[in-house]
Amino acid sequence: MPEGDTVWNTARVLHRALAGARITSSDFRVPQLATTDLTGWTVRESASRGKHLLLRLSAPDKTHWTLHSHLRMDGAWRAYAPGERWTGRPAHLIRVVLRSPGAVAVGYHLHEMTLAPTAEENEQVGHLGPDLLGPDWDPAEAVRRLADHPEQTIGEALLDQRNLAGVGNLYKCEVLFLRGVSPWTPVGAVPDLPGLVALAQRLLAANRGRWTQSSTGSLHRGQTSYVYGRRAQPCRRCGTAIRKEELGERVTYWCPVCQPEHPGPPITG
Repeated sequence: MPEGDTVWNTARVLHRALAGARITSSDFRVPQLATTDLTGWTVRESASRGKHLLLRLSAPDKTHWTLHSHLRMDGAWRAYAPGERWTGRPAHLIRVVLRSPGAVAVGYHLHEMTLAPTAEENEQVGHLGPDLLGPDWDPAEAVRRLADHPEQTIGEALLDQRNLAGVGNLYKCEVLFLRGVSPWTPVGAVPDLPGLVALAQRLLAANRGRWTQSSTGSLHRGQTSYVYGRRAQPCRRCGTAIRKEELGERVTYWCPVCQPEHPGPPITG
């Protein structure tokens, strides 16, 4: 699923394919941009901010614009060579096609897509907390934002992109397991928030530049996670069956022995 490292990787793929190129045709398949034509525009760079992708462009009149898209749970960008078959997703999920002399960029199931002056980028991403993979990563600010909500569960707080940008459900579960913290622990009761934030950043950074997300160090199928996606399988530390429950609007995975004493749903079965 798209988490901060996946979007970072996607931005680099698009940058390599399009940066410096002139767009020869564009095809937007969303109502708000259906009549937009980027023919003749130049791609300056592709960048990410948390789960948001920012394609920065120069118009023929030299003004700077940003094509913003949010990948959420199911969005994706793919870059193809001219004439190559588009195999990323079904055609009905295509939201935008950008063609250049050397590549074709196709956006699938993108969300919140907008085209606005680059100077107004902050209106799209200014609410986000520090980006774990950004050049301006500020762990102290991330800790401060988390600590501002001491009654919120740490599982929900880590997913709130206003606290820190880039952590998704996978990294939430894995970080909390590695720190021995129950997902239902109130933020104010977490013993070492700076250590938890530092670990989250290290995990995302370790997976930057590759598509297989691993928190265990192994890239082999079935061995990449400690708890995420492993309901009822034995904990890699203690052998207890991994649990899966809803937390907020998302599911969470945890080990009831390695991450004990949470005030959440009772362990049954």
